[in-house]
Amino acid sequence: MLKLVFQSVIIALATSWFANCASAEKAALWPDQANPVSVGRQVVENYLARNYRTNKTGFIVYPEVCAGFGALRFVSAVQDKELNQKLMARFAPVLLPEHKNLIPPGGHVDLSVFGGVPLEIYLLNGDKNFLKLGLHLADAQWEQPLTNGLTRETRWWVDDAWMIGSLQIQAYRATRQAKYADQVARQLAAYLDRLQEPNGLFHHGPEAPFFWARGNGWVAAALAEVLQSLPPTHEKYARLMSGYRKMMAGLKSVQSPSGLWRQLLDEPTAWEETSGTAMFTYAMIVGVKQGWLDAAEYDGCARRGWLALCGKIDASGNLQDICVGTNQSRDKQFYLDRPRMSGDLHGQAPVLWCAWAWLAP
Repeated sequence: MLKLVFQSVIIALATSWFANCASAEKAALWPDQANPVSVGRQVVENYLARNYRTNKTGFIVYPEVCAGFGALRFVSAVQDKELNQKLMARFAPVLLPEHKNLIPPGGHVDLSVFGGVPLEIYLLNGDKNFLKLGLHLADAQWEQPLTNGLTRETRWWVDDAWMIGSLQIQAYRATRQAKYADQVARQLAAYLDRLQEPNGLFHHGPEAPFFWARGNGWVAAALAEVLQSLPPTHEKYARLMSGYRKMMAGLKSVQSPSGLWRQLLDEPTAWEETSGTAMFTYAMIVGVKQGWLDAAEYDGCARRGWLALCGKIDASGNLQDICVGTNQSRDKQFYLDRPRMSGDLHGQAPVLWCAWAWLAP
């Protein structure tokens, strides 16, 4: 209890301090243990020390993809040549015929999202072999679309927002072809129209009427990710921005005093979960820096989230209290009883997204 009170006081003092600083100074004014540069490097080095995370078939799974995407972005932002070389070496084998089994075949949102990493590599170094690989998965996602124009990978699970959204907006960034912007905007607008609740939040899915943290995190991060690159003149931009702002207001209202968010967002007795917290923090950092959110309202929320997350990272760079992979359930207790992991890539990845977001222009 004393530790929690002390942490709350530190967060409150730090947030007040940041609020009184000019915006240009804020990036440098972090306690040592929360400096985005040092935290990001620590988490990238933790990631590089691991083997690929693969499934039993042998291909790379989506948490590895999300972490790799975050690591590539962060290392580019800090211009760390050594770490960049190590990351490029990590992903170079996927282009070799003898390692083709590492590449997911697509056809499902959790498999197709792999394409975001080769597209990020192309954006960083111009290697057209990675462009071809990434576009193959992005285009396959929209082969034989549904009659309403949505991808056949549509499940109406909240996770889909990131798995579809991040890949398609990456394809747009890499090519500037309008079809990718149209596809992602249409998809996310449909998910907002069908799934967003009056409080701005999202149930886990059709079979789970609960506001699960990481499920909502996928949506929050996807909206922030897409809106950074979707042209403001796009016909769906206003719809996505409206849904994003409504969600951020809902999240702000349920952030716990510690700065974290709970496993079930609206359940006061639920334990505090870090992967969802990192995704919400990322979405708010982006919104404040882009001017979509009122800094007076949301800058403190984002900073409290980041400081609380940094307090959950151990000396080896492992984030604690990450919910394990979770399917839908109609049983509320199922969510409350989910095991917690340390260092799981579901949580490591969005910490890197946050570190990048603090440092990005």
